Amino acid sequence: MKACGLIVEYNPFHHGHAYHIQEAKKETGADCMIAVMSGAFLQRGEPAIIDKFHRTKAALSAGIDIVIELPYAFAVQNSDLFAKGAVQSLDEIGVSSICFGSESGDISHFIDSYKTFKEKAPIYQKTLHHYLGTGMSFPEASRHAYQKIGLTTHEMNLAQPNNILGFSYVKAILEHNLPIQATTIKRTKNDYHDTSITNPIASATSIRKQLLENHHITSVIKETIPEGTIQQLQQYKEIAGKWHTWEDYFQLLHYRVLTMSLEELRAIHGVDEGLEHRIKKTARKATSFNDWVQAIKTKRYTWTRLQRMFVHILTNTTKKDIAEINKQASVPYIRLLGLTQTGRTYLNVQKKQTDIPIITKPSRKMDPLFFLEEKASNAYYSALPSERLHLLRKQELQPPIMV
Repeated sequence: MKACGLIVEYNPFHHGHAYHIQEAKKETGADCMIAVMSGAFLQRGEPAIIDKFHRTKAALSAGIDIVIELPYAFAVQNSDLFAKGAVQSLDEIGVSSICFGSESGDISHFIDSYKTFKEKAPIYQKTLHHYLGTGMSFPEASRHAYQKIGLTTHEMNLAQPNNILGFSYVKAILEHNLPIQATTIKRTKNDYHDTSITNPIASATSIRKQLLENHHITSVIKETIPEGTIQQLQQYKEIAGKWHTWEDYFQLLHYRVLTMSLEELRAIHGVDEGLEHRIKKTARKATSFNDWVQAIKTKRYTWTRLQRMFVHILTNTTKKDIAEINKQASVPYIRLLGLTQTGRTYLNVQKKQTDIPIITKPSRKMDPLFFLEEKASNAYYSALPSERLHLLRKQELQPPIMV
């Protein structure tokens, strides 16, 4: 069987994601669609609106055959580390292709851009460090460096979010010499950062905004998401009493920072360049997560960077933790979250050819990488005092969801 991999968050699953599955299957001729999905916390440093099990059910009801979890150590990272973990996970489970959405929509632009990047890497690095030295944020400095080597053209603009991620996927495949064919489809109808719903294919950002402002699934939202997503959003809210936002974690995060020493803060992954002093100083007056980030944010420290940093403070993820993981040649395991009958048929063959364990039930003898997953789950469910133990127990015992 031929498998195609998708790198996803499904926060929540919407009609644009269904279109992506449909077009990817058509483009690659795949028999089995495999999604590697972030767990409790996401790439931009946000808690998922509903947990990974409910998002898995929504995905399986809409055309995905296998859902595997992107380990936390890769999920809450910059685009290059995020891409490395995702692409290596898909390689280990045997996909022959990946398909991603992009503003470009032409895979040749990504291949050509990678060649240019490799040829002009010294110029890129010199320009990048120059702008970082002026106090510019990494994304902005990187945009200037890409512009310097000709990678912000109309055909291939590496200032656009999905192009950036797509370029990182292609780079990960080529630099690790993986036997995966990359392809892309053009994003349609909406922009990644759109905050308002204007048609049935809407951005996840706009859908979350509407959900959290209205506290229920309005008729407008129902037009943008499949029935399976509606069911999972409703079911999760019935169990948990809420959909997750950063404000749910403010009190715990505030307590953590106030009781940590500067040395302990400095050891956390993402707390760099003396940022621990700014975190401590602003903590004294912070009354909400949003206000706290606004108080710390500067030209150099972007909202996304600060959100990721706060996730790592919440989960007590240190620089040492991430450094140890980065030494590994590939991901050490695959965590299986759910599968369909097609997925079962594929795995029955593939598991004989996979060198790393495919985990269906976590155990205490797991790889150290999995202990970060446990911490992330503990932090995620801490927002739900009454249901926390039940959902954590489910996290420990939940077998793969079968559809």
